[in-house]
Formats: sequence, C-alpha cells, structure tokens
Amino acid sequence: MILIIIASILLVIIIMAQNPKGGGLSGTFGGASSATFGVQRTNDFMEKATWTLGTTIVVLILLSIILTGKPSQPAPTMPTPVKTEAPVKTPTNNAPATQAPATK
Repeated sequence: MILIIIASILLVIIIMAQNPKGGGLSGTFGGASSATFGVQRTNDFMEKATWTLGTTIVVLILLSIILTGKPSQPAPTMPTPVKTEAPVKTPTNNAPATQAPATK
C-alpha cells in the first residue's frame, strides 16, 4: 500500500511538471539555446517516467488484490433474532382476602 502511495505522489509530481503545450520542465531547464537536444530528451524522460509509474501503480494494485485474496470462509452473518413474546401477566387482586361466611 505504501508503494502505491509513493508511486502515485511521484506520478502527480511528474504530470504537474509537464506542460501540455510542450514547455513544462523541458522549457524551463532546456532554454532556447538547447532546443535541438535538451528539450527532446527531457520530454522523453518525462513521458517514459509517466508511463512507467502508471504501469507500476496498476501492477501493484493487482498484486495487492492477489496477495490479499478472498477469505476462505464467508464472513459470519448476524443470526436472526428470535421473537419472544412477553409473558402474560395474570391480574392480581390487591384487595384483602375475605373469608366466606360459614354456613351451618
């Protein structure tokens, strides 16, 4: 994962250093006097570095997927809760118990 992050940061830096109109880093360091050799070599290096880092990122991602693999057992699922009904309460009579009149 760390290698993927480092390669991504380097790729962003190289892409930001390029100028879409052909100037970029080669125009900055090459100057007008070395337009025949310096600019072309810098552009080639930047293009090769971009493709190399892009390919490296893709390969590292695929490699990380292969190495992590799929789990051998499916992830445990939560058991379905069993519905339990509340116990039925019998009404209680809070009145004091009275004795029935005795019959003779």
